[in-house]
Amino acid sequence: MRAAESSQVTHFKDLGVSAPILKALDAEGYSTPTPIQIQAIPIVAKGRDLIGLAQTGTGKTAAFALPILDRLMANRKHAGEKSCRTLVLAPTRELASQIAESFRSYGRFLGLSTTVVFGGASMFKQKQALYRGVDILVATPGRLLDHIAQRSLRLDAVEILVLDEADHMLDMGFIHDLKRIATLVPKKRQTLFFSATMPAPIAELAGQFLDNPERVAVAPVSSTAERVEQAVIHVDHSRKQDLLHALLQDKAISRALVFTRTKHGADRVVGKLEAAGFSAEAIHGNRSQGQRERALEAFKKGKARLLVATEIAARGIDVDNVSHVINFDLPNVPEQYVHRIGRTARAGAGGHAISFCAPDERAFLKDIEKLTKQAVPVNVHALSLPTPRPDERVPRALKTGGGGRPQGRSVHPARKPAAKKHHASDAHGKAHAKQGHAPSRVREEQGRDRGDRRDRKGNDVWSNSGAPQYRKQRKPTRV
Repeated sequence: MRAAESSQVTHFKDLGVSAPILKALDAEGYSTPTPIQIQAIPIVAKGRDLIGLAQTGTGKTAAFALPILDRLMANRKHAGEKSCRTLVLAPTRELASQIAESFRSYGRFLGLSTTVVFGGASMFKQKQALYRGVDILVATPGRLLDHIAQRSLRLDAVEILVLDEADHMLDMGFIHDLKRIATLVPKKRQTLFFSATMPAPIAELAGQFLDNPERVAVAPVSSTAERVEQAVIHVDHSRKQDLLHALLQDKAISRALVFTRTKHGADRVVGKLEAAGFSAEAIHGNRSQGQRERALEAFKKGKARLLVATEIAARGIDVDNVSHVINFDLPNVPEQYVHRIGRTARAGAGGHAISFCAPDERAFLKDIEKLTKQAVPVNVHALSLPTPRPDERVPRALKTGGGGRPQGRSVHPARKPAAKKHHASDAHGKAHAKQGHAPSRVREEQGRDRGDRRDRKGNDVWSNSGAPQYRKQRKPTRV
């Protein structure tokens, strides 16, 4: 849809959305479509493959959910036992739950069945839900393949394949799972890729799954939310927790997401926040599904003012009225910064994003500014470090492996070598010398010709310069 046509669209009815879905949208309080919805819905309704690019919080889920619901309703049929008609893949459990809830909300008057499967939940209950077949299945790749391996699900009836947060799925190790899933679904299908970012290598890889796709981009790739007021504070690692406590004295921070780089770091931050009297919850991969759901529910209902999270919460978690996003640790992947700050300023509201930058994280800040093509304003605080000069050399940033442990050369000054400690071998060597044995280095200097095999009394028992010296055997005395 061209810009001139999109400017004339002011309601979902103009996009051809059916009456039952319009009724559900009115109940949810949605009336005006977003730019990504205006451009994507007509393309998806025609059955074309699509790559949809839009910054997070702009309504990507509704952009593919609404036309899919319309198509399934117009052509009602049973998917078959242990089958599904639409398969939506998501990288995290939270995002999968959010997508499934959106399908249920938009299709509440259609009578279509929606099921979500992901790890950490009961396999038996998921098998029961899949046994009769479903219209819409939302899944994470790992649990989906588990069901296929146990023959509780087959994919030969899939008509529409959707990958939400496609770049995250392809870039974070799901590529082999996706390639296997692609061989299990019919070749004649509609495939949709939706994401906030799509780097060139990922787009090339995505081309293997799509057939002559149309491309929709309503904002520059990797752009940051326009309504987010961004700031960075340069601070030492050891003062980050104190700085966080100082900022939280401001009552304007009513509901905040705090992002850390590691799971143990999230637990450590939460522990110190609770000790200081702040209500906080943690959500990361080491928490069980029940713990994650309870933490997210407490944050949504306002029981917890702060939610400390790793990257799993940066994608697809739709929580209303998040006033601030605080990057306790800057992400080492600049695209993740876009997803993090996209958790605030949703649905037309404003928001704030504050980042803590330690000296060894300045390279990450440079990468973020290069990607977003804008400088992040610097805020000065009583605990902050002096603002680095533009020509100041950036310390080498530490890269993190899969488990978040720093790798590479440390930025700390070299320490003096520790004093040599006493070892038991030292005493053994002194006793060895008292028995007449020369140290090994002396024997090496003398050469092997002097003989290097000795008995306990220090006598040579073998020598290269002469015949072997054997002891005379004493004959046993007869009694």
